[in-house]
Amino acid sequence: MELNNLKPAAGAKHARRRVGRGIGSGLGKTAGRGHKGQKSRAGGYHKVGFEGGQMPLQRRLPKRGFKSQSAKFNGEVTLAALERLVTGSNVADVDLLTLKQAGLVGELVKNVKVIKSGELTKAVKLNGIGATAGAKAAIEAAGGSIATA
Repeated sequence: MELNNLKPAAGAKHARRRVGRGIGSGLGKTAGRGHKGQKSRAGGYHKVGFEGGQMPLQRRLPKRGFKSQSAKFNGEVTLAALERLVTGSNVADVDLLTLKQAGLVGELVKNVKVIKSGELTKAVKLNGIGATAGAKAAIEAAGGSIATA
């Protein structure tokens, strides 16, 4: 092996595409850019979504909806779900950690509120969990209590 014999492995190097080098190259005359128009010119292009001056699609369609970024930190639990939790695992004190372990609220949730949907027969003590007026009445009627910290 000598320095004048060194060359890269077969297929490792690809020849650059040389456009505008005569008719015999197959890429002469218009050099693969077609005929006329903005895309055939040097430096001529447009921004994303531009439709040649026509009102673009994202501006023709109406604005609709809103998704709150704080909604992912709020969760809700029904009275029926609380009933299943208390009955199934014999838990009397329920807090945020208990609800997360039971899979009733997501891992990101920071604020939980109990809503009145279903019935509650067992007494349950809520720590650091809010409740709607109807849910609060149902919990207290079943002999439970709510301690919001």
